Amino acid sequence: MMKTEELKLVTEWDKTFPKSDKVEHSKVTFVNRYGITLAADIYVPRNVEEKLPAIAVSGPFGAVKEQCSGLYAQSMAERGFLTIAFDPSFTGESGGQPRYMASPDINTEDFMAAVDFLSLNDKVDPERIGIIGICGWGGMAINTAALDTRIKATVASTMYDMTRVNANGYFDSEDSEEARYEKKKAMCVQRIEDLKSGEYKLGGGVVETVTDDMPFFVKDYHDYYKTDRGYHIRSLNSNGGWNVTGCESFMNQPILKYSNEIRSAVLIIHGEKAHSCYFGRDAYANMIKDSKYADNKELMLIPDAVHTDLYDGGDKDYIPFDKLESFFTEYLK
Repeated sequence: MMKTEELKLVTEWDKTFPKSDKVEHSKVTFVNRYGITLAADIYVPRNVEEKLPAIAVSGPFGAVKEQCSGLYAQSMAERGFLTIAFDPSFTGESGGQPRYMASPDINTEDFMAAVDFLSLNDKVDPERIGIIGICGWGGMAINTAALDTRIKATVASTMYDMTRVNANGYFDSEDSEEARYEKKKAMCVQRIEDLKSGEYKLGGGVVETVTDDMPFFVKDYHDYYKTDRGYHIRSLNSNGGWNVTGCESFMNQPILKYSNEIRSAVLIIHGEKAHSCYFGRDAYANMIKDSKYADNKELMLIPDAVHTDLYDGGDKDYIPFDKLESFFTEYLK
């Protein structure tokens, strides 16, 4: 049987959001099929005897479970779901070497391993499991839903398609063979430099300071990851970022290819003013195109909300938790 890697888990509460007295919280670990041990926070509604519907949460891309995913998980546990928020492989408190790598395959498997864990939890009804992916893990969640038939409902919140943004650049501004070739060439050069130096060069997280001429989304990320609002010491985005070669395999790995074959329910939520809204709109359109299973698919656009407003609610509680509750209640019957 798979061995659990020994992880050093922080025991005190170190989240970017207040602890709820409505749920029980503890740390757990589980192993994915690559043998990587993942760390998670588990949130269980208090004083509930019957088996519960369950939700696994992860994201954003480069964040940790002490940030947005934990907030989503705790909030949904307050509403009657057993939830876990996990750190993906190679990040946060989870295992995996080398650190700060990403993989469309392994990170999809992380979600499936979370479903494994929930399916075997004696407090969970294994026929009532859903997932929530935020930002880059929104795309991963949709990819997982296309692969894992045990998942009955999926929410992708303020999602990115990480394969599209890596291959095409922001707003598809680098969508050419020439641009992709130069990116791939630069990463191949970096691979050799890393081997010679004996360590992986970090690509840098969110910028330390902002200037007036920077794009709004850069300022938006800074406002979350680099301030008291969302900074966390283990977050890649808050600190040194991913390895320069960390996302190399996203360059030619379209993760949403079979999304129109997803039979289970999917809700895509996006801020109408988010720079990333085109990812959500297009993912929804592609998911229902030529699909026999479009009736349980939905796109919900939040007026006036920008990308990070769906991380923590922003200044107007933009996260539609009532909608999430009704969606999961309906499809995790």
